[in-house]
Amino acid sequence: MTAKPPAPADFIRARVAADVAAGANGGRVATRFPPEPNGYLHIGHAKSIVLNFGIAAEYGGTCNLRFDDTNPLTEDPEYVAAIEEDVRWLGYDWGEREYFASDYFGRLYECAEELVRRGLAYVDDSTEAEIQELRGTVSEPGRASRFRERSAEENLDLFRRMRAGELPDGACVLRAKVDLAAANMKMRDPVIYRIRHAHHYRSGDEWPIYPMYDFAHPLSDAFERITHSLCTLEFENNREIYDWLVESLGFDDPRPRQIEFARLNLSYTVLSKRRLLELVRGRHVAGWDDPRMPTLSGLRRRGVTPEAIRDFCATIGVAKANSLVDVAQLEHSVRNDLNFRAPRVMAVLDPLKVTIANFPDGEEEWIDAPYWPHDVGKEGSRPVPFSRTLWIERDDFRLEPPKGFHRLSPGAEVRLRYAYFLRCEEAVTDPATGEVVELVCTIDPATRGGSAPDGRRVRGTIHWVSAAHAVPVEARLYDRLFLAEDPGAAEDWLSLLNPESLVVRGGGWAEPSLAGAEPGACFQLERLGYFVVDRDSATNGRLVLDRTVTLRDTWAKIAGRNDDETRSEGRFVDLGREAAAVGAAEAAEEPPPDRPAIPRDPFAGLSPDARAAAEEYRELGLSADDARVIAADPATAGFFDGARREHANPRAIAAWLVNELPPHAAGRPLAELPFGPAELAELVALVDDGTISGKTAKDLLAELARRGGSPRALVAERGLEQLSDATAVATAVSNVLGRHSDEVARYRAGETRLLGFFVGQVMQATGGRANPRLVNELLRDRLAG
Repeated sequence: MTAKPPAPADFIRARVAADVAAGANGGRVATRFPPEPNGYLHIGHAKSIVLNFGIAAEYGGTCNLRFDDTNPLTEDPEYVAAIEEDVRWLGYDWGEREYFASDYFGRLYECAEELVRRGLAYVDDSTEAEIQELRGTVSEPGRASRFRERSAEENLDLFRRMRAGELPDGACVLRAKVDLAAANMKMRDPVIYRIRHAHHYRSGDEWPIYPMYDFAHPLSDAFERITHSLCTLEFENNREIYDWLVESLGFDDPRPRQIEFARLNLSYTVLSKRRLLELVRGRHVAGWDDPRMPTLSGLRRRGVTPEAIRDFCATIGVAKANSLVDVAQLEHSVRNDLNFRAPRVMAVLDPLKVTIANFPDGEEEWIDAPYWPHDVGKEGSRPVPFSRTLWIERDDFRLEPPKGFHRLSPGAEVRLRYAYFLRCEEAVTDPATGEVVELVCTIDPATRGGSAPDGRRVRGTIHWVSAAHAVPVEARLYDRLFLAEDPGAAEDWLSLLNPESLVVRGGGWAEPSLAGAEPGACFQLERLGYFVVDRDSATNGRLVLDRTVTLRDTWAKIAGRNDDETRSEGRFVDLGREAAAVGAAEAAEEPPPDRPAIPRDPFAGLSPDARAAAEEYRELGLSADDARVIAADPATAGFFDGARREHANPRAIAAWLVNELPPHAAGRPLAELPFGPAELAELVALVDDGTISGKTAKDLLAELARRGGSPRALVAERGLEQLSDATAVATAVSNVLGRHSDEVARYRAGETRLLGFFVGQVMQATGGRANPRLVNELLRDRLAG
């Protein structure tokens, strides 16, 4: 009898299995991972990467890496390189199947012309506000624009004028002619092309018009013969326009099919790209690869392995409903992976001096200590020196021990890991402070190796380092970035930052086997946690160790304590508590208990009118967070609508309104500011057309908030125009590279992240006025030589 194949692991795999069994697509499976190159990938993207590449591999199919680069204002080749690096690091290879939506601009334009010729698309001269108003609401159908019945010939002529660059930004748009009474508002004649006179990092200035996501994405799938287009639930309502476009343009069956799944929402974490950008720009973290960030580059620097991330993605599975995943599940996958990967060594991060009175001064012993003391069959050891003076953790000693304290105290005896029984004979204190500064102890020579011939036992085992042989260590103790389980749900989410998400211990010591450890090498510091060697070790003059994860989930215990108890004990980073909890033996980790799914509605709690506005804002390309913030307050919504009537870049206006303006408003209502929507729109337009840099715009915004005025007049008055002259910028680039020949050599040897250093130097040399895109292009060109 033939055994039945195992049931598919999730509903998407079940759908793919059914299609293959039915012979759909000739049994072929083709997926794609389509990131927009406007930022760094995070753990949420990893779920999609693992799913798309994984399903393709399971069926011997293909997975394309396609960059959705249809917005020239936000995209950059730096992000392309970072995304490629992250996908490769996760263990996936797209081979020759790397594509860019920008490579399809010509074909996409031809498809748009075909829709126009067939009367399925029209050029609309209405303003964005008029288009929004005419779309109706969730309870009222849309109304036709006065331009909807233009002839195909007139529409084709206008669209070709848009393509030729004859019309200014915002003059008109191309809309699909679908169904103004559709229940799904995305089907009410969606915009599929807009005018944007902006330089594209790949196509240059060839195109003054750019397709919208809802147009470019399904057709790119069709061009590449994708069979299963997997995307997150936020695009569920987009499926109708996806299918309409593919069918209307006559792509042969089998056509690509969109299937939605729940995105990853992780506790104690924010995964909104806007908020991650705010963390970086606000210097709440040290950059995109800060080990506290959920970006893949941050996780990589923290010592998390691609195997752990893939295991985490497999553990949480693929669901149809959004829920909040406990970050403890990610930490559990990390511990499971490092438990078999990280050799055990000893280090002391908060040292207390121990002098062994009965061990000869100047002598030393070398103890063969196993790297894998609890793993039968795993070989490997290193020599550990033992001498008269040792370092132990300060929290492993108490002058007046509490009940149940089984470590060192006056008259008490403990086991030194791999060495001897140790008894404390005297505690030396500082007369001025009363602080214990040294312990005078004795060892039992008969207990070498950790056991006593007479059978007596000790209850505590502590780690140690020989002072004469120790390697200086800086330990960076990273913890969860937020104190609240769901920080993204709070308006004042930045107030929920964990003030002790990073604690630096600069005076630690490690055993000599760690000397010369290469960046990226991982270890378990016995009783302290899993650590990785940071790249800063090369320039810091001492070994820098980043804590990847603790040995146990101490948050589970802390969650039940009140704030005063937690604060008084030193939140989440007490090494003594961690070491005491682990003890001499490493406890096996148990999977965290399942938590009930928490449904997430980005517009929950909004009034019907505000919800309708928020949904319209999402159609304009705003994130759910921005749409909610703006729609929830009538004054903010009015300010936003006024600004976007003046300048047709709603996403950029929303970003400035939500992220940049509030600190300068200082709590004042928008109506009391000395400038209005038109001035904000003018400021954003100056950035969009390359007149000024983003940094200059921020400075101008602060001045506008103080005394008002015209941004364009201020720029002209002060000569703040961005430097875009290639010759002048090239001179600055040459000067910078000439002054930093060592860094140039390191970049060419593989340290490509030095690009940011060079960009900063050029910007400094030009007073911040150089066009960043031009700087990037010239630097990449010169550094490649």
